[in-house]
Amino acid sequence: MKTIFTIGVLLMNLSVFAQEAGKAGELLKNEAKTSEMQTQRNDGFRGNNNNNNNNNKVLDQPNNRIDPTFRNPKPIANKDYRWNYNYGNSEVFLRIPQNGNYAVEIGDQFMSNPTGKFRFFELRSGNVPISIYENNYLIYRTKVNVRNSTRLVLDFFPNQGLYLLGNYPVQNQSYGINEWDDVWNNPYGNQNDNWNGNNGNGNNYANVMNNQEFVTFLTALKRNASFDKDKITIISSIARNTNFTSSQVQTLIKAMSFDDNRLEVAKQLYQNCVDRRNYYIVNEAFDFDSGRRKLNEYISRF
Repeated sequence: MKTIFTIGVLLMNLSVFAQEAGKAGELLKNEAKTSEMQTQRNDGFRGNNNNNNNNNKVLDQPNNRIDPTFRNPKPIANKDYRWNYNYGNSEVFLRIPQNGNYAVEIGDQFMSNPTGKFRFFELRSGNVPISIYENNYLIYRTKVNVRNSTRLVLDFFPNQGLYLLGNYPVQNQSYGINEWDDVWNNPYGNQNDNWNGNNGNGNNYANVMNNQEFVTFLTALKRNASFDKDKITIISSIARNTNFTSSQVQTLIKAMSFDDNRLEVAKQLYQNCVDRRNYYIVNEAFDFDSGRRKLNEYISRF
């Protein structure tokens, strides 16, 4: 009875914690200086704010119109093409749910989007600066750690700040239209029942706990379950609606006391793992080679 109550409390806490705007993910500190935020960006970006009629009508002025009889001159030959140039293989997805005239700059890429959804591709890995503008004024600036072959997902709330929702492996470059919103919604537990991103290789990124949620869950698990059998019951219940990374699975089975129980959980969570190609790191959590061998045999038959 106590275990059932504990599971119920954990699920309720995770749901409440994740659904509230600005409460999911890790808050990134605003490093923008006051002097920077008081100066309007003047590099030609005008945004789409209909209230700024003077700024947005630049192209409507007679001196800026293109003569319809104008013909492009013959292009200058330039053989310095960028065929298959590898800019980078990382991604950053940022959402701003609040209505407004926003633009986002990451590294050397700049984007405005009236939908509030900003998707950056072909980014180089490293500590990359990110700036957010409203009506051409800087309102937030910080740095994000972009990793190779990884998608960084963020949410920005003007009154709360910029939140890192999670890092997810990018294993294929095909995207379904219905999957776009899931990238942001799933960290809050809002899973689309029609989401079909699983291609059979463990690449279903729906409803993966972000780092902060996982730490909360792990702390509650250790506090409320002293024995392995109780931990297994709680993990099995959570796993019905949650996926995990290989690193998270490794951490969970390390919380077990015996290899037999570690093996049981490792087998169960393999089907919930979003990056199965990295599942080999789970072997490090076993005390004995027999547990590692049995897990590898199970995976080879999966």
